[in-house]
Amino acid sequence: MEYLTVPLGQHRLPKLPYSYNALEPVISTRVLEIHHSQHHKAYVEGLNKAELKLAEARQKRDYSLVKHWEREIAFHGSGHILHSIYWTSMAPAGKRWETPGAQTHKFIIDYFGSLIAFQEQFSEGAINVEGSGWTSLVWQPGWGRLEILTIEKHQDFYQAGSIPLLVIDVWEHAYYLDYLSKRKDYVRSWWQIVNWAAVEKRLILAMSGQMPLVIN
Repeated sequence: MEYLTVPLGQHRLPKLPYSYNALEPVISTRVLEIHHSQHHKAYVEGLNKAELKLAEARQKRDYSLVKHWEREIAFHGSGHILHSIYWTSMAPAGKRWETPGAQTHKFIIDYFGSLIAFQEQFSEGAINVEGSGWTSLVWQPGWGRLEILTIEKHQDFYQAGSIPLLVIDVWEHAYYLDYLSKRKDYVRSWWQIVNWAAVEKRLILAMSGQMPLVIN
């Protein structure tokens, strides 16, 4: 198995696999462009800075700052990873699968009982995340099945070892300009643009221990 090694402090903002207006009317051009080109970019820059600063602290043996920069890496790194997966979790009509693939469907039915039960739990998790955060469908290799996690901020309430397959961003910058305070409307509408093809690919890769940020 070959792995892509990202050099220290050289993470890059991934290109969107579609145009900024491709997800309308669920997500507007303005929101998508600001979210990707400003918010996600800031997490990439924050991660690069934190990695370089931590390396500098190690070299100088200035361990008083290690805890700070490790926290910054956790926050910005998780933000970069989750945003990258969020973009591939969605796709415009004609470029996505409208229903889960065979493996995804099997594991959803095995654990949640039905697609409706899965979607209801996922949606309720997203609607009720306290403050800013995410809801994620993950592959948990420790027990060989799917799980739904609600993640506050980017890294809180995360389950060690889990590999995200499908994520929704419920930080206000993801929806407020389009839906104001109606997070529930955003979450319910979001299912219209879910890209089940990417979820299927991520699941198959996750089962062999892989988690690429970009899915082709």
